[in-house]
Amino acid sequence: MFELTISAPQALVEPVSDALMDELGSLSVSVEDADADTDAEKALFGEPGMPAPQAGWERSTLKALFDTEAAATDAMTLLLAQDWTDGLAVKGLQQVEEQDWVRLTQSQFTPVEITPTFWIVPSWHQPPEAARQVIRLDPGLAFGTGTHPTTRMCLRWISAHAANAAGARVLDYGCGSGILAIGAALFGATSVDGVDIDPAAVESTRYNAQANAVQVNAGLADLAQGQYDIVLANILATPLKLLAPLLCGHLKPGGHLVLAGILERQADELIGAYAPWCDIRVLDREDGWILMGGAGRPA
Repeated sequence: MFELTISAPQALVEPVSDALMDELGSLSVSVEDADADTDAEKALFGEPGMPAPQAGWERSTLKALFDTEAAATDAMTLLLAQDWTDGLAVKGLQQVEEQDWVRLTQSQFTPVEITPTFWIVPSWHQPPEAARQVIRLDPGLAFGTGTHPTTRMCLRWISAHAANAAGARVLDYGCGSGILAIGAALFGATSVDGVDIDPAAVESTRYNAQANAVQVNAGLADLAQGQYDIVLANILATPLKLLAPLLCGHLKPGGHLVLAGILERQADELIGAYAPWCDIRVLDREDGWILMGGAGRPA
């Protein structure tokens, strides 16, 4: 296998990547900041819910993999011959060892501790000896593998409130991978609905629930009907504000509302947004993120 390394200005990154993949036979193309690990390095992504500070790096390094040296050389020659590729520069062509990419990817995901006895464990790992409750979850297309602070805080809350979860009717709104719904089911919830606007998330939730031998009713948003003892929503601050009347409308009087995906600086915004229906407060903090929640008001 051969790796072709190219330097490209921001305007050429997308068209060159497309040409390499669609027309020139590349097996894959990765894009990196050409100024990474230098004083000129710049962040590309902004905070959740905020626009990116810029569309791309000023200078990027593209690395394209090819089956043969001849294919890589042909691609390089054809690219440099185009009028529109002015500013493109070839940095090198080298042979690289083939790797077991599946195993390499798996090695990046290890068991995640929620509490000393509650863990998220990928299917290719054995649970730790101390684990009493285990969610089996592999990285997939939907958000929620337990590696993000918002997910961990929600699961910690479920674990700490196992008495409330037992026998409860639970709604996981914006279920993603279904990890919160599965957690609620493991801690004794008898009826769990997981809803999302993304059909891929619904399928992921169904698959993961089956893999964990729990019952979760997964579907699009209109699946959520009536009121619930516990309403969980790990999304982002802006949609959580818009969803305030809907989520509180699904909350039983005295039930528990748990919200995540919120930065510490957004706490007052959320308190104000939910004030007409529910008094919420900060329940937990981790790495700049907060967990918020409150009880449903009496009817």
